[in-house]
Order: sequence, then structure tokens, then C-alpha cells
Amino acid sequence: MHTIEALEDRRLLAVDPANFVSLVSNPFMPLLPGTTTVFKGVQDGKPAIDISTVTRQSKQILGVNVTVVHDRVYLNKKLAEDTRDWYAQDKQGNVWYFGEDTREFTNGQVTSTEGSWESGVNGALPGIIMEAHPKKGDAYQQEFAGDTASDRAKVLSLRQTMSVPFATFTHVLETKEFTPLEPGVVEHKFFAKGIGFIKSVVVKGGTEEFHLVAIRYS
Repeated sequence: MHTIEALEDRRLLAVDPANFVSLVSNPFMPLLPGTTTVFKGVQDGKPAIDISTVTRQSKQILGVNVTVVHDRVYLNKKLAEDTRDWYAQDKQGNVWYFGEDTREFTNGQVTSTEGSWESGVNGALPGIIMEAHPKKGDAYQQEFAGDTASDRAKVLSLRQTMSVPFATFTHVLETKEFTPLEPGVVEHKFFAKGIGFIKSVVVKGGTEEFHLVAIRYS
């Protein structure tokens, strides 16, 4: 039997900066700098817009140069969340999630930074956010940050056909995401090759839903 400490030590040793590449090009999660994706939907019962931009910024975490993605959520046209997520791809094609710096807003004021974490700080370690070659039934952990962040995912299908306002896609990857920190919440996410994330829907424990409506390049 492996202790949690031994497993964490092994995972930390697996983060070899020499095994990471400069560009996240996984077909189900391509992060081309200058790409902005726009999603519309509902969150907390309110009309929502999610704008996600792959910046040209980088940050070094555990010796790895990570890609910074700036994500903003607006509820009723007012900024509700402002997050910077950190990703990097290994030479095998897996995309790792190194953490996030997140802020929640009410009436223009920061009210919470709950959910923020960074690999290498307070024992947190990176997880896999997208596999190089996902297969039905695969299960993996996306976050290793104790009681702050512990998201898990399971591959449900790679054969979905999915229509969103932006386009209709075939051979879509569908995943189930959940966390022991919120045992009553289950979310399904959908990813199209060459595009990445196109839709999410909370199927248990809420009414949140987002659909891809636009992609801009700069």
C-alpha cells in the first residue's frame, strides 16, 4: 500500500521541466496564444457570458513555463469572476493543470479568492486536465490541492455529436467532472478536436450551462 505522502513525492518527481513543451497543442485542448473563446449560458440562475483568452504571458511553476489563460465570467453583464489558469503540455501530449489565481466580485469589489491554488505551494501538485489519448472509462485527477481544489474527471464518450451556436461537431469528447469537496455536484463537459471546450452542463446539483458562441484570433 502506498501512503499519500509517497504518492505525492512520486507525482512531484514526475514534474520534469525537460519533459514539457512550449505550446499546448493537444487536439482536444489547443491553447494558441491570442485565441479568445466566448461562451453564453446560465450560472446561479442568471444570464452569463464567459470570455476565455489564451494570453501570450507565461509563468514558471516548479520549473515549468506554463501558459496563462485569462477567464472572465459576467453575470447580468457584471464581472463576477476573474481567473488566470496555468497549463502546460508534456512531450507525450498530456495537458497538466498547475493551478489558478481566481477572484470573485460583487458590485465591482473582490469578495473571495477561494479556489486559488498553485502547484508547489502548501503541498499542492499539478494534475492532468486533458489526456493525450483519452479512452472511454479513463479516470484521472485534475487538481491536487487538498481541501482547496480536488477536481476529478472520467471519460464518458468520444463519439458524441454536439450542436452549439458556433457550429455542429462530431466525434466529440464527453467527460464527467466532480469533486469530493462538492459531493452533490456533477458536470458534463464536451470537447471538439481542433477547437477544445465547446459546452458544459451541470447535470446534478445546479443549473449551470455554457455553450460556445464565438472564437476570435488576434
